[in-house]
Parts: sequence; structure tokens; C-alpha cells
Amino acid sequence: QVELVESGGGLVQPGGSLRLACTASGFAFDQFAMAWFRRAPGRKEREGVAIVKTTDGTTYYSDSAEGRFTISCDSSKNTVYLEMNGLKLEDTAVYYCGALRGGPYGTDWYKYVYDYWGHGIQVTVSS
Repeated sequence: QVELVESGGGLVQPGGSLRLACTASGFAFDQFAMAWFRRAPGRKEREGVAIVKTTDGTTYYSDSAEGRFTISCDSSKNTVYLEMNGLKLEDTAVYYCGALRGGPYGTDWYKYVYDYWGHGIQVTVSS
């Protein structure tokens, strides 16, 4: 049974930091790329935030995440992390972990159809 479980969300003040984690089970973690997406309030579609290839550590970031967020993975724990610093009000969203079977994707990584998704976790940035 495939499962992606997100943790680490919550309420934080502007300028603060949070670290999200997503632990995977039921599939070969090291054969997938792992990504974070988010859906802001009132938005229908999810926005790609960052992705990491578990095979070689290659990462891509959205423009909004570049320089503030860091994605990483620990294959020994089947876990992907998203370190978020300098959080802004507009970062408020439900954050989702997604798994994409390995492929020749690049900067268009967020356009692919992902194989597995977590249920999401709320991140609220508010003063």
C-alpha cells in the first residue's frame, strides 16, 4: 500500500521558518523524484514548489521558492524535506508531497502527472 505522509506544518509569523517532511512507503523511493506542491486559498490548481531527484540529488525550484526554500531527501528514511525560510503571507497554502517515477524531466517538472500524492498539510503564515 502506497502512502505519503506529510508533517511539520503549522502557524508561523512572517519571516519565520518551518521544515516540512514527507515519509513514503509502499514503493521504491530511490526510483522516484519527490516534489512539493502547494494550493493557496481560493486557488483550484496546485503550484509546483520544488523537486529533488533521489538518484542524484538534482533539484529544481519555482521562482517563488528559489533562494528561500531548500528541498532535500534522505533515502535511508524514505523521506523528503522542505526547509522554508523567510516565509511570507503568500506562502500560506496546503502543501502536498508528490512522487514522480523517474524520467527525463527538467525545468518543466511541475507539468508532469505525478504517480502518488500525500493528503497535504496546512502552512499558515500570519502575524
